[in-house]
Amino acid sequence: MTSDRALTYHLAQSDPSQSFERFRLTVTGGVDQGRSCTSEEQELSVGTAESNQLQVTDAAVSRHHFSVQATPRGFLLRDLGSTNGTLVAGLRVEAAYLTSGVHIEAGRTVLRFEGLGEQLSEPLSPEERFGRALGASAPMRRIFALLPRIAGAETTVLLEGETGTGKSLLAEAIHRASPRAKGPFHVLDCSAIPPTLIESELFGHEKGAFTGATSSRPGVFEAARGGTLFLDEIGELPLEMQPKLLRALEDRQVKRIGAVAPVQLDVRLVAATNRDLREEVNRGSFRPDLFYRLNIIRLRVPALRERREDIPLLVGHFFAQFAGREGARPSAELVDALVRQSWPGNVRELRAAVERAVLMGSPDCLSEPAEAERVPSLAADGPPLDALADYLLDERLSFREAKERALGRWETWYLGQLLARHGGNLSAASRAARMDRQYLRELLRKRRLRAVEDEG
Repeated sequence: MTSDRALTYHLAQSDPSQSFERFRLTVTGGVDQGRSCTSEEQELSVGTAESNQLQVTDAAVSRHHFSVQATPRGFLLRDLGSTNGTLVAGLRVEAAYLTSGVHIEAGRTVLRFEGLGEQLSEPLSPEERFGRALGASAPMRRIFALLPRIAGAETTVLLEGETGTGKSLLAEAIHRASPRAKGPFHVLDCSAIPPTLIESELFGHEKGAFTGATSSRPGVFEAARGGTLFLDEIGELPLEMQPKLLRALEDRQVKRIGAVAPVQLDVRLVAATNRDLREEVNRGSFRPDLFYRLNIIRLRVPALRERREDIPLLVGHFFAQFAGREGARPSAELVDALVRQSWPGNVRELRAAVERAVLMGSPDCLSEPAEAERVPSLAADGPPLDALADYLLDERLSFREAKERALGRWETWYLGQLLARHGGNLSAASRAARMDRQYLRELLRKRRLRAVEDEG
């Protein structure tokens, strides 16, 4: 059997690699003076928690205070929502690129940053896909190089990244490449379940356990027996539910609501979040013990703006998918137009834009809602309804009819913009609008707009 060390060597020798400059942080002032840490990975974090690469004992430093990451653009420092802030060269910053020799202050601790001029290499997969996930860029191929070994293990995986980056596809790919591939793959979106029902969804309930429990029902932990459970948006899990989830993971058993005997678990957990849970721990909205239990293998899925070279590949894939005919390819004009977009909604937003372009037959509609008539911009100069004056002041319409027509056009515009901002994702859009998910679905159906319901 090949050892992990031998496998790492094989990947590094046979596959292309991505290089980053190594760096060192040294404590030059404070109770931990003299302590230092040299990066062995792309990111190094500092704080009082044991999970940090550089742990300090200064009580004025947060559990997860700041991180430094070697990027193609330089060394990026990010404050992780610390209580007392992070200062670089005397200035408080949330994010900053560092130069060698600069001093960083965290609480009462002073650290010196040094770029070492040595290259740290990470292997890249020669493949441009893993399961249904696609990517030819170095950040994605780095993830693809790690996933085979991760999939073969039984350990918990935490996927972090913005909404729409493809975390659910990677979770599914991990399951499909794992020894549990023949078992079920169950998904629970923690953001889409009312707080009063989340415990029942997770652990199940017995008949009569509460009002409306007319029959016994297993939770997702039981339903995923022999397979993988994917908890999406775990950062949205209510604080009061977090110790119960931790206990289930530690004891490998759950108890249905209203039951006496526990049920033994046989499931692998993959979790995802669009937040940095280290920041949530600092804010007190996520329990540190649950974070440490989940943070065994943590992968950050890059935003589309960090891997723009993947856009032509993704456009070609989505175009062929929606065109529905063999050999269908997007025009150079369409690809160029899509590459120029910013894509705050990431891959999900790109997918929705390609679908609109295929349906409308033109790249001119990329950022517009899919409706029969283009709604005049409500950001135009002058009163926002001036652009609709002729349309609304039809003498055949009563005041009430004109009002309903105006509200209908505004509603279509609003919903289209809401979807565009959230990459077409129904859950994210409903949270942003503070609207019930089912009600939003009905409004979208009424206005003939489409949303993506279950991609991560």
